Amino acid sequence: MNTAVLRTEFRLFRREPAAVFWIFVFPTLLLVILGSIPSFRQPDPSMDGVRPIDAYVPIAVLIALIMSGAQSLPQALTGYRERGILRRMSVTPVRPSVLLSAQMTVQGAIALASALLALLVGRVAFDVALPEQPAGYLLALLLASAAALALGNVVSALSRTTKIAGAIGSAVFFPMMFCAGVWLPVRSMPHPLARVVQLTPFGAAARALDQAAAGHWPGWTHLGVLALWAVLLTAGAARWFRWE
Repeated sequence: MNTAVLRTEFRLFRREPAAVFWIFVFPTLLLVILGSIPSFRQPDPSMDGVRPIDAYVPIAVLIALIMSGAQSLPQALTGYRERGILRRMSVTPVRPSVLLSAQMTVQGAIALASALLALLVGRVAFDVALPEQPAGYLLALLLASAAALALGNVVSALSRTTKIAGAIGSAVFFPMMFCAGVWLPVRSMPHPLARVVQLTPFGAAARALDQAAAGHWPGWTHLGVLALWAVLLTAGAARWFRWE
């Protein structure tokens, strides 16, 4: 990857305060707001004695990925295509694929930095234990990142304009937030609903991160679901994406 292009994309991202806020700041801000509620810092019998704030740290981690994949990345890629940037780059030594790779790298890195921030703030502010199975947690997080970025590429591939990308991204955004457990943690969902939700990328990611945080290796079923979604979405994006 051309390092100059990567640096340029990072500088451009920093100039988008909305993207910086929603991907990097908002997940941790939401965690702080929830942690400020006294009942969220007390063990919940319906969650096997786990405090709600403990359950919401992995959810905050996933929010950053969903924001990046469903909102920020499609807007950036579709904007490049809509303005003819990718078409013009096709006749230069810098191929369009280099620009796309740089954009995905920046989006993925910011989302992972947001995840680290949520973990650190949860630990310092609310005494949330760091993942007891760090290797499994990292693996689940990387697979979830791959699935989120692939989802963003699919949305970009299906969108001719940024307005369409925004509409499709919003249609995807809220179901994925539900599956990640924003409104109700997956572990607290009725069993039939939880089984269905865990077949989605962010439902599987939520359970895998929960398990790794508790010191268990993430279930291979959850990791397999994440890997399968990443492969299928990547294949779909490669099939449908157009440079112009």
